[in-house]
Amino acid sequence: MTHAVDIAILGAGAVGQLICRQLVAAGMKVGFIGRNALGSSEQLLSCSPLVSANDYQHSDQHDDQQQAQAIHYSVPILAADALDNIRLLIVCVKAYQVLDALSPLLKHLPSQCHILLLHNGMGPHLALAQLIDGQAGGGSGLSLGTTSQGVLRQAPWQIQQTGQGLTQFGHFAGFPLDEHYRHALLHAIPGSEWVDAIIPCLWQKLAVNAAINPLTAIHNCNNGALAQPEFCDTISNILDELVNVAAHDGISLDRRNLQERVYRVIELTATNYSSMHQDIAHQRRTEIDQINGYICERAKVHNLSAPVNVKLWGLVKQLEAEYHRGIL
Repeated sequence: MTHAVDIAILGAGAVGQLICRQLVAAGMKVGFIGRNALGSSEQLLSCSPLVSANDYQHSDQHDDQQQAQAIHYSVPILAADALDNIRLLIVCVKAYQVLDALSPLLKHLPSQCHILLLHNGMGPHLALAQLIDGQAGGGSGLSLGTTSQGVLRQAPWQIQQTGQGLTQFGHFAGFPLDEHYRHALLHAIPGSEWVDAIIPCLWQKLAVNAAINPLTAIHNCNNGALAQPEFCDTISNILDELVNVAAHDGISLDRRNLQERVYRVIELTATNYSSMHQDIAHQRRTEIDQINGYICERAKVHNLSAPVNVKLWGLVKQLEAEYHRGIL
């Protein structure tokens, strides 16, 4: 079964499972890379030869009620010695896991394999581009993506899609993604588009995350609470610093449109709790280093000051440390 697989997904969380489901539904041959991928495929597959998953697509009924319809599918779990035919690797792990999870696999991937990063935050792409550039043989490339599709993980292999959203992909480094796989992604994922300049799109998504995630985590509130006047100045300062840092990185952002986008997301997701809020609530590591922390690190590169983002970065790291010590 694995010989026909040419697309692999690293990271079987909610987003990874959703992308897998969409690709499989479009007729693509997809496999997950297992956590113990550096073992042999024979041992891995004998333990768990197939991954069975459900996801739920909502469709309008005659009575305007929305009824969930379960869709079942199976995909193989791949190990490092079963990656010879992989031509596209989609990385859906947390931002802080990217390099640790991916680096040991690079030598097992064929030289023609293209890597697509699909995670919140920014940062890993810079280090990964250097690793790919140094790979013997060449031929590989790196693309980046961002998605606003809503999805919840209900059980280990069961997800629920909670909302449609824009998904954007674009080339970043190395050889470009083969047209076949570019078309496959755009055909399989609803509301997706290929953009020539992906980095500005990632900065725009970063602005939303930088404004919403840390504040909801620190104040233990849902997204809608950030519409209150008490948060207005902080959100404004976050965006001011981000736009300034991005400009020094050569990225021009429309400050007014950025703020409108942040408040539009706050309104549309008012009853939702951000991923960072949930990470703190469940005593998990957050992606603060790759969100507000990334803004601060890029500010340092340009000898800029970003005091509000530095403060938020520190407060969330403090929350992580307090949960780790069992204080909260």
